[in-house]
Amino acid sequence: MTRTLLLTTALAAGLALAGCNKTPEPPTTQAEAGATGDVVTASANPTVGGAEMLPAKTIVENASASPIHKQLVAAIKQADLAETLSGTGPFTVFAPTDEAFAQIPAVQRDGWMRPAQKTVLAGILKYHVVPGKLTADDIRAKIAEGKGSATLKTADGQDLTATISGEQILLTSASGNKAVVTQGDIDQSNGVIHVVDAVLLPKM
Repeated sequence: MTRTLLLTTALAAGLALAGCNKTPEPPTTQAEAGATGDVVTASANPTVGGAEMLPAKTIVENASASPIHKQLVAAIKQADLAETLSGTGPFTVFAPTDEAFAQIPAVQRDGWMRPAQKTVLAGILKYHVVPGKLTADDIRAKIAEGKGSATLKTADGQDLTATISGEQILLTSASGNKAVVTQGDIDQSNGVIHVVDAVLLPKM
C-alpha cells in the first residue's frame, strides 16, 4: 500500500510540473490581450474615397492616394506647390473633391490649368491653405470665441470666414461662395486635411 501511495504521489507531481511548463496560447481577442498585458492594435486610420490616409505621410502623398482628389493633386502639381505642401508645415488644408471642381465651368477650370494662369491657380490653391494645424475642434472654438464666426488668414493673405451651419463647419470665401467641411481631422505628418464640397474662390 505504501508503494502504491508513493507511485500515485510521483505521478501527480509529474503532471503538475508538466502543466507549469506548458506554453500559454496567444490571446485571440482584444479583451484577452488586455488581460495578459499584450497589445493588439487595429488600423484606426481614416479613409477618403475608400483610400486609407496614413498620418505618417504628407499632405501631398495622402491627397495623391485619394481617388476623389485627382483634380486637386493635378492642380497642386501644375501650380508648383507640391514641394511646399510636402514641407514641414504644419498646414491646414481645405481639400475640394473632384465633384467640387466639377461645379466650376469647364472653360474656367481648364483655363486655370494653363501655364499662363499658374499664378492665378496658385492663388486659388493657397486660399485653401491656412498656416498652422487647426483641427475641427480648434475651428469650432474660434467660432465660439468670435460669437458665431471666425476669420482664418489663408496662405495667400486673404481672409476666409468660418461659421457653423447645423452641425457642420461652413466656410465662406472672400468672393462670397461657400463650402461645407464634409470630412474633417484627417491627420498628416505635416498638418491636417479637411475635405470640402466646393472650391473656395478668393478675390482676384
